[in-house]
Amino acid sequence: MTGPDHRRRVVLGVDIGTTSTKTVAYDTDGHQLASHSVGYPLDEPHPGYAEQDPQLIFDAVVETIRTVVTELGDGIAGLSFSTAMHSLIGLAPDGAPLTPSVTWADSRASSQAERLRAAPWGLALHRRTGTPVHPMAPLPKILWYAEQEPKLHERVAHWVGIKDYVLLRLTGTLVTDHSVASATGLMDIHQLRWDAQALRVAAITGEQLPRLVPTTTVLPGLTARAAIATGLPADTPVVVGAGDGPLANLGLGAVRPGVVACSIGTSGAMRVAVERPAVDPLGGVFCYALTEDRWVVGGAINNGGIVLQWAGDTLAPEFGEHGEEELLALAATAPVGSGGLIMLPYLLSERAPHWSALPRGAYVGLTHGHRREHLVRAALEGVCQQLALVLASVRAAGNEVREVRASGGFARSPLWRQMLADALGMPVRFPAGHEGSSFGAALLGMQALGLIDSIDVAADLVRIDETVRPEPASAATYAALLPLHSELYDALVPTFASLRRLAPSLPAEPPPTPAPM
Repeated sequence: MTGPDHRRRVVLGVDIGTTSTKTVAYDTDGHQLASHSVGYPLDEPHPGYAEQDPQLIFDAVVETIRTVVTELGDGIAGLSFSTAMHSLIGLAPDGAPLTPSVTWADSRASSQAERLRAAPWGLALHRRTGTPVHPMAPLPKILWYAEQEPKLHERVAHWVGIKDYVLLRLTGTLVTDHSVASATGLMDIHQLRWDAQALRVAAITGEQLPRLVPTTTVLPGLTARAAIATGLPADTPVVVGAGDGPLANLGLGAVRPGVVACSIGTSGAMRVAVERPAVDPLGGVFCYALTEDRWVVGGAINNGGIVLQWAGDTLAPEFGEHGEEELLALAATAPVGSGGLIMLPYLLSERAPHWSALPRGAYVGLTHGHRREHLVRAALEGVCQQLALVLASVRAAGNEVREVRASGGFARSPLWRQMLADALGMPVRFPAGHEGSSFGAALLGMQALGLIDSIDVAADLVRIDETVRPEPASAATYAALLPLHSELYDALVPTFASLRRLAPSLPAEPPPTPAPM
């Protein structure tokens, strides 16, 4: 698998993530040939803020590409990009950033999002743009700038996402793909154009946004400076690419209708590929583009593996920083259903299926008989039950679900694998370790460059390592408890609202315990 003839069929998938960028080289048989990753910080200068330095991310992109190119040599067919969705950067007329890259995890626009969501046309906006009205989305974020930093808002020439910014620096072209745009709350997914009402809400014009292009658009090449920095020829084709969520479906081979991709990393998501864009009547799901004839419908949750980390830090600190195995072994000693203890795992607020920044975590049903193993297991069950609620919303949107493929750090745990299958009430298939979004980006690039006939080959390239089937008794227990999870959210919304209203007046930390007399 070497030599120039083979290398001409190699595409680099560049995955711009929230905590790192990873570039991976793949051939058309799906083999991974080389990879390199560079991390960067997520800054939280104020409560609710989650932002990054665009320059650090651009530098990471360049370094990862250059390292892989150095390892492989010449003959690379092209680059193709994946990106974390919902990011926002305000650019000056010369392309210099006026703001940090505000990430999906940033919640500063919560009040703006709730106001828009509560408007008589809020649900219609969601169904038209495919993006839930939530502080993660660029639309409420731009409105936040208009209201909180109006002078800066007036100075911004272009509002872009992080991939748009990287491509501008690499190619000199300002574009955004339909996939990333479908996650902004600013594009009409049915017309594939910027939405007039959304533009009015954000107090911007369509000229302040990048030109919309299909995800398979091939840009003519790199600037002279970018070519030198990356080590690639200036005429190397650059495929615009898509968002990491839709591309993760592609990377898992979940590209045909009825096949759901489930991922649990720090956060989590459930997505199914469809052939036409649609959002359910209740607005429980998002709808994001992959290609012109392939979309993904689903929902993301904020709280995945972060809940296990919290449980370890809080309930079993003696296990140490890398005590996941001991923590999971502890959880396994508690019964299915945690003895009637339910946890709402909203430690970082929540997204699907309610799409509100209000919720907070809660344990309900706690008794004198519960021990920490019950609390840990209930936390893990809460994550799986939240994914089951998202799956129900995917079905409610009119989508057939006949197969679930799952990936992510949680998949290393046999306990969590079984728990997920039991909570979903259906078999879960675990593919061999592809790099998800970077593989999806590379496949999309191969289709754009004519190296493969269709992205449908992904379904055949991804090998399934294991299928976990639900245990009937456990699945019945989780099915009985699932409505309680949904009811508890609704019942606690007024409490969540009161807690947020009181939060500014509460002490930041508990008062010190008086010394004994």
